[in-house]
Amino acid sequence: MAKLTICRGGYERTVFFDGTPLLDDILTREGFLTPHPCGGKGKCGKCAVIAEGALSAPTETERARSLRLSCMTRLLGDARVILSDEVSTMHIESDDATLSPAAHAVGYGAAADIGTTTLAVKVYDLQSGECVGSASTPNPQASVAADVIGRIEAAMNGKAEFLRALITDTLRDLLERATPTGIRLTALTVTGNTTMLYLLCGYDPTPLSRAPFVADHLFGGELALPWSDIPVYLPPCMNAFVGADITCAVLAAGMCERDEISLLCDIGTNGELALWKNGTLYVTSTAAGPAFEGAGIVCGCGSIDGAIDRVWVEDGALRIHTLGDQSPVGLCGSGVIDAVAAGLETEAIDESGAMDEPLILGGDIALHPKDVRAVQLAKAAVAAGIDTLLELSHTTPREIQTMYIAGGFGTHLSLESAAAIGLLPGELCDRAIILGNAALRGAALSLTDPAARKKLGTIATRAIHVNLGGDSRFSAHYIDRMIFGEDI
Repeated sequence: MAKLTICRGGYERTVFFDGTPLLDDILTREGFLTPHPCGGKGKCGKCAVIAEGALSAPTETERARSLRLSCMTRLLGDARVILSDEVSTMHIESDDATLSPAAHAVGYGAAADIGTTTLAVKVYDLQSGECVGSASTPNPQASVAADVIGRIEAAMNGKAEFLRALITDTLRDLLERATPTGIRLTALTVTGNTTMLYLLCGYDPTPLSRAPFVADHLFGGELALPWSDIPVYLPPCMNAFVGADITCAVLAAGMCERDEISLLCDIGTNGELALWKNGTLYVTSTAAGPAFEGAGIVCGCGSIDGAIDRVWVEDGALRIHTLGDQSPVGLCGSGVIDAVAAGLETEAIDESGAMDEPLILGGDIALHPKDVRAVQLAKAAVAAGIDTLLELSHTTPREIQTMYIAGGFGTHLSLESAAAIGLLPGELCDRAIILGNAALRGAALSLTDPAARKKLGTIATRAIHVNLGGDSRFSAHYIDRMIFGEDI
């Protein structure tokens, strides 16, 4: 039996293993989670470590960086690995708004949102509607893959139980942290996209991985989970790739209850859209990729202290702001959008996305040509999705009375920068409402409003899903939207 010595800061642990496992598998087994935005394909370099001993031969990427990637390196015998001792705290928005209490509601209930990037929990007094506790954390499944496609592949390749354990253990921990001492929960609603709910329940996600992409579970009811002694309500999903989180967001926005034309955009890894017009709800999703979350970006990072979250041009020079007002350590999603917009303004980036050299932002943090390309692909997917819904519903941007921006990324997004690069219609910026975590708020409404669950069911069943795959209109818009600029 061979041994691996794991070093982190002043801490050392020696563990034993059989065979020739991936270094990453042993690190994960021992509770050391390394990020894999590329899904463990050895492309992003985010899981780089210092390792020595009996190891497999380095790949070309590893040789170029003089580091080992935990997702590529196999242990052939005794070895030693040195991990970074940096501990980063995510900056996650908190909205402790009071809910409208339902008549005769008593006790305490919790709402949870399992996002691809973040898990969030809020606990409410069901009689007063007051939020009495909250907790949030990065989704630990990101250590396996950054997006839902990567996690579906991982589940189909033998990691389903591991993915489920990651989420259930984290959810239980959040519930314990968010619930004040002496309080017992009597109700729990858990929302999320379709894949996240599949992985939570341990369902086989194979139907989500291949045509015709028809989910065999769309939820919308209560079920018992092994780790919970109270019934858990899972709101209904609309489709395989338009999940319960969007159903809840539409409920929270109240858009289907108003006589107006409105657009809801949840811009993140998946990029879900909903358009309400004349009693019809059109919904779709686009594969935007993780660029908006700072993943797959050369200097990308999450919303941690030192992350560049804002970039602007002042007196012809670039200016930056970092979270926590710390020295820059990376570039998070909102900063990426700002940086591209600033590059366009200074003409360091042209409308085709070409740039001669990296755009230095601060210290050794820069925006690179491959980053611009990632943003270009992501923004084209979202913008083309909006264009397709507008065309299908015979709607012009001028007719849209309200644009709702949902999700954590949208909370920090500069609408001006989003319009400048062509991500969102510029003329809608002054009609935009930032909702924050609308999925979590919609889930919370189901705790206190006896009619909310019925409304959620109605929203899900009446929605018309627009499949963008193979749609000639989407393809044409996508090509047009590859060009940077406002309202191309």
